[in-house]
Amino acid sequence: MIDRKIIHDIVDGYDLTKAKIGVVGSHSALDTCDGAVEEGFRTLAICQPGRDSPYSRYFKAFRDQEGKIYRGMVDEVMMLNKYDEVLKKENMEKLKKDNILFVPNRSFTSYCSIDAVENDFAVPLVGSRNMLRSEDRGGEQDYYWLLEKAGMPFPKKITDPQDIDSLSIIKLHHAKKKLERGFFTAASYEEYVEKSEQLIRQGVIDRECLETARMEEYIIGPVFNLDFFYSPLETLGEKVELIGVDWRFESSLDGHVRLPAPQQMTLNDAQRVPEYTVCGHNSATLRESLLENAFKLAEKYVAAAKEYYSPGIIGPFCLQTCVDKDLNFYIYDVAPRIGGGTNVHMNVGHAYGNALWRTNMSTGRRLAMEVRRAIEEDRIKEIVT
Repeated sequence: MIDRKIIHDIVDGYDLTKAKIGVVGSHSALDTCDGAVEEGFRTLAICQPGRDSPYSRYFKAFRDQEGKIYRGMVDEVMMLNKYDEVLKKENMEKLKKDNILFVPNRSFTSYCSIDAVENDFAVPLVGSRNMLRSEDRGGEQDYYWLLEKAGMPFPKKITDPQDIDSLSIIKLHHAKKKLERGFFTAASYEEYVEKSEQLIRQGVIDRECLETARMEEYIIGPVFNLDFFYSPLETLGEKVELIGVDWRFESSLDGHVRLPAPQQMTLNDAQRVPEYTVCGHNSATLRESLLENAFKLAEKYVAAAKEYYSPGIIGPFCLQTCVDKDLNFYIYDVAPRIGGGTNVHMNVGHAYGNALWRTNMSTGRRLAMEVRRAIEEDRIKEIVT
């Protein structure tokens, strides 16, 4: 792990009056950039050919002679052959020369090795560098480990597929789409064998990943991604904020659930088992009686992160939850950085963030607001790692 003092020394060399927000052009980059320009920052997106047009063309920023933005939100694009070339020394030097404060998203840690992110990427990250690895399911100290340490609820783990006796979900990577999911469900060992063999034949999963898959009980209930923010700078109000709630559209699962049962029964082998590829998000709110428990979960996570991953969580994080029939939360995934669904409150904000801050407040804007405050109060070292 890069020593935090090294990052602080780099920040000491920055001209923070010219600080820019940088991000990999994918995942939640548009929300990050939109929020940054709302708070007066210029923005830079790391892009690769074939994935750049939303940032280099369609949401490109245009400013007047005074620098006021009137269209778009991406000021500059750093075009690389591959995203992971951002780890090259000459590219990191360009970022530092440009006073970039870098916002890590899931694409950053997916396209760049987590070892390199921790040890080689010598650019100030706004957020918790040492917590990004916890997102890799199956690691020694992954988010399940942290949830258990914190005493937080998550679905019961199944260690042997022969123990499957109720609806369960098997979590593993897609064999061909390496950044996507090869998830499937099974309610018995026989169904597990039948579905897994079928998916192996279809090339959706492979046997090696199946052997190390996470198996757990399937929580029947709606899905809520709780987009929280933790501010180490706050002194008057609460440090934990609920900015918004989102939920996912998954292909081909959402197509399956729209089919009446008679049509589902006619699907062939290639169509019958749904995939769980996230392709979009929508916005949601919680009934108010659930908010108390939602905040308790966030407070527990923050406390555990501070204890086991000093200095703890900084800025945005997302607890991905299901709510069962008795209105109990179960956490099935954790993002220790900006969540994947925050574009739903881009620019317009979200009901909770807006109500708290009395203006349009998305996760991206809240992140930029924290950066601006840190610069104004000479506390930038408290939010970078």
